[in-house]
Amino acid sequence: MNSIDSVTLEVADPTAAARFYSDAFGLDRERVRLRPSDEPTSGFRGFTLSLVVSQPGDVDALHRAALDAGATQLKPAEKSLWGYGGVVQAPDGTIWQLVTSTKKNTGPVTRAIDEIVLLLGVEDVKATRQFYVERGLTVGKSFGGKYVEFKGDPGSVKLSLYKRKALGKVTGVSTEGSGSHRIALVSPAGPFTDPDGYVCEAPERKPDE
Repeated sequence: MNSIDSVTLEVADPTAAARFYSDAFGLDRERVRLRPSDEPTSGFRGFTLSLVVSQPGDVDALHRAALDAGATQLKPAEKSLWGYGGVVQAPDGTIWQLVTSTKKNTGPVTRAIDEIVLLLGVEDVKATRQFYVERGLTVGKSFGGKYVEFKGDPGSVKLSLYKRKALGKVTGVSTEGSGSHRIALVSPAGPFTDPDGYVCEAPERKPDE
């Protein structure tokens, strides 16, 4: 079963971005990597990254840390039908959802991240789902033409597909945008470019492989 090993964010200033992600989220650099890019991009880039945690207090801790590190709040952390969460935009432009399915705290507050989810906003969920299935990814959950979630190996970045307009609504931003997505997926399924222009690269081979 193929899965997404990591994602690479393309940013104008990798040093500043690395400082932000360390201060805000303490992110594992093996799963979220950075590289310089000056490719033109404007507006909504079509994707979000979600940090899934265990309880609301953890969401609040990440939310505060992100704002203190220089993020912009797009949606405050609050309860919803599905749980608790908020949305911030990093200084490099990447949109992050901070979420939990639990509505009550059950333990000490931490900033521990249980899962990283990449949500790609796409025009045709069914067609893009089939595209990824043909490249060895396995569907875990599917809700017709609205949402698809793929299974992943432990420690991988979970990939999900969502209608682009719906994803914009969830994050509180306009879906107008053009230019580079400023992200690359890394997976044994690559290299390829999907129907919505998202690029997937094959993992780099180590010298002894």
